[in-house]
Amino acid sequence: MLVKLFVQNYALIKELDLEFENGLTIITGETGAGKSILLGALSLILGTRADSSVLLDKNEKCIVEGTFRIEEYELNEFFNSNDLDYENITALRREINPAGKSRAFINDTPVTVNLLKELGDRLIDIHSQHQTLMLNDNSFQLNLIDSFSGTAGLKNQYRETYSNYRKLKKEYGTLKEKADKNRADLEYYQFQLNQIEEAKLKQGEQAELEAEQELLSHAEEIKLALSSSSNLFIAEGISILSMLREVKTNIGRIRTFLPDSESFLSRTESSLIELDDLATEIEKLAVSIEADPQKLTHVNNRLDIIYSLMQKHRVNDLNELIKKKDEIKDLIDSIVSSDERLNELEVLLEKEVNSLKLFSEEMSEKRRSVLPVIELRITELLKQLGIPNAKFRISVTQLPEFTPSGVDYADFLFSANKQIAPENLAKIASGGELSRVMLSLKSLLTRNNNLPTIIFDEIDAGVSGEVADKVGQILSGMGKYMQVINITHLPQVASRGTRHYHVYKDDTDNSTFTRVKLLSPEERILEVARLLSGSEITEIAMKNARELLKAGIN
Repeated sequence: MLVKLFVQNYALIKELDLEFENGLTIITGETGAGKSILLGALSLILGTRADSSVLLDKNEKCIVEGTFRIEEYELNEFFNSNDLDYENITALRREINPAGKSRAFINDTPVTVNLLKELGDRLIDIHSQHQTLMLNDNSFQLNLIDSFSGTAGLKNQYRETYSNYRKLKKEYGTLKEKADKNRADLEYYQFQLNQIEEAKLKQGEQAELEAEQELLSHAEEIKLALSSSSNLFIAEGISILSMLREVKTNIGRIRTFLPDSESFLSRTESSLIELDDLATEIEKLAVSIEADPQKLTHVNNRLDIIYSLMQKHRVNDLNELIKKKDEIKDLIDSIVSSDERLNELEVLLEKEVNSLKLFSEEMSEKRRSVLPVIELRITELLKQLGIPNAKFRISVTQLPEFTPSGVDYADFLFSANKQIAPENLAKIASGGELSRVMLSLKSLLTRNNNLPTIIFDEIDAGVSGEVADKVGQILSGMGKYMQVINITHLPQVASRGTRHYHVYKDDTDNSTFTRVKLLSPEERILEVARLLSGSEITEIAMKNARELLKAGIN
């Protein structure tokens, strides 16, 4: 319930701090005094849009804060899932700065306006003239029926199943669309994979083949160069090795006369050994190299296959081509595995559909069982509210698909005349009739637990006399089970409240402010008398006011 409302720098409100209790709270005031301004301020913490135009002082920020006692609303999960600190006494605050920027808070934690609205909607229900549009909202209609049919637990099971069904259905649709597209290309992917696999590619093969191709392509030139080099080392007569041996002999003759010759001799011997080995290797290599046109053709064909595949798959080397082969294989595997997952999803979806059918059928049965009771009670209330020939019916039909609320579609039917059969409520009822239907419906809901604070904005517009008194009784009865705040112009209704606030304008030389005052018992008599007689309060009006207030208390 709403415990406290603080408003600062909003429209004509400079600052006000109101406290609320359970029961029926009445708010009255002359036309234009600012009752709608009060609702406008309250709507800020319910997520309505706002800009700097709402600021009274354009240099200061606007603050609206509502404090609520929430322990009865089972909101722990909401706070946990949104990473908020739960408090039995919770504050919702909205700030608008001079630049028009809005900020929202729950228990001093910054939140989005949407999250503030989500919580606010579970704490306050503001009924205004336009809210009668909800009477044609299937969700509102089914929720009202469900509040009488005892389907809360069943509905929770259904919604949990429906949520899982929607997730599975979305996954199935996405996967099937992707699988259908890939399946059309599966033959092509398989052809590509077979082509690469038939090539039997090996890591490093390209570099080896290119080196072998280079050697075979120049075999004659290489053999000639190696043979010529070998001859320079070992040819008879003058050769590199024979001359080096002569150098060794010459130095050997002087080794006893020249100490340094030992070093020269050693180095010459080392060079001779090294060059001898080199000559042997060159000679062996020259002998081994032979022109092989057949082998060259094989190497060229192998490289042509590799180059062709590289070009086809737009890669730069053999490693990338092998990686591409793995990617194609993974894609083919995913297509095959997606078929397996689709089969799994079909089984899971069938199971969820069967569960949804069972839950929805049971909900439908329970809903239909309470329709006569609701129709009778609403019809009786409408007759008491001045529609003597009222007929109220509820038509429930089956939808072809599952919805978050089941497969039922509810239609509220109404007629105010004997000769006219009930038709769609929103199409046939006048504005005043819609308001009375809404009041009747919400009065039936009051005995249910965990209902939010309800605020009526002139729900009694267009009624008077006995009907006005009946409206007051209904609102007073609702106040025994929940917190009700009602803005009214009717003395019969105003006299029923447990608390009474008066909204008025305070004019000074330079400014006008909207103020709100909690009325004392004597002040309430004066206010009810004003509602009875107008600006000139008579003694008869005062007497009638006392009688109304006395009747209201009783």
